Amino acid sequence: QVQLVESGGGLVQAGGSLRLSCAASGRTFSSKVMGWFRQAPGKEREFVAAIWWSSGITTYVDSVKGRFTISRDNAQKMMYLQMNSLNPEDTAVYYCAAAQRTYPVGAADYDYWGQGTQVTVSS
Repeated sequence: QVQLVESGGGLVQAGGSLRLSCAASGRTFSSKVMGWFRQAPGKEREFVAAIWWSSGITTYVDSVKGRFTISRDNAQKMMYLQMNSLNPEDTAVYYCAAAQRTYPVGAADYDYWGQGTQVTVSS
């Protein structure tokens, strides 16, 4: 089992920044990919970004490219999401997730999830 705990959410004005953190514990060596997802009210859960633990390779959804940066600290078993130039459309609950497979495609391919942290961007 892998336990994931997010932190860093909050209320910010449009144009502002937030940094989300995800602390991983347990059998973290079984996870190959870590990701961030978000879910806005009335919408489906959406992929935001992912990072491969070993290589550090990253991928992003188009809507956040150039604004969000995903990173990890292997030694501390931490993952981060630096979010800049936030806009109201970024308002959602943000979830940290871990996948055991090498190439997860969507949310269903992630095996472990955190409880989520709320990000609210005011206009």
